[in-house]
Amino acid sequence: MNHGSAHQLVLLRHAKAEPAGSLDDQLRPLALPGRKQASEVGAGLRAAGIVPDLVLVSTAVRTRQTWDLVRTALDLPADVARLSDEVYTAGVRSLLALVAAVEESVGTVLVVGHEPTVSQTAAALAGPGSDDAAVARVRVGVPTAAYSVLELDTPWASLQPDAARLLRVVAPA
Repeated sequence: MNHGSAHQLVLLRHAKAEPAGSLDDQLRPLALPGRKQASEVGAGLRAAGIVPDLVLVSTAVRTRQTWDLVRTALDLPADVARLSDEVYTAGVRSLLALVAAVEESVGTVLVVGHEPTVSQTAAALAGPGSDDAAVARVRVGVPTAAYSVLELDTPWASLQPDAARLLRVVAPA
């Protein structure tokens, strides 16, 4: 699939959630269209042969629900996921630090998080060899259930801006 000991990082924005009415932001559930989006993301990842070895999931309800539907489509065990309050609050720098702390043996990491951090992180990591159209998309932000696929040849621990190739951004139809 990819060359050498390349690592893959997939940054997924949660699927469409209910509007922020009276509920606390952390508690907003997925809207019905969002449930469909999340299942489609799982099917799309499976079709692309992208199977995460580790998933970092924000503790917000909408990200956990997104991951549950993606996981079902990928037929993965629940224990590949780590729920993280830090992903919920993360800016680019903290998200990079979380991924840089991943064990080197992990090949593919999926982050299920929030805007604007997921697109800003993809934009920050996109270095030489990235797809121009994908870079242009993450620079303006991504819609719900969109994911960015990045590849890096360095160890997770040396993850830093411009150190990855942004291969593509996949957004729901």
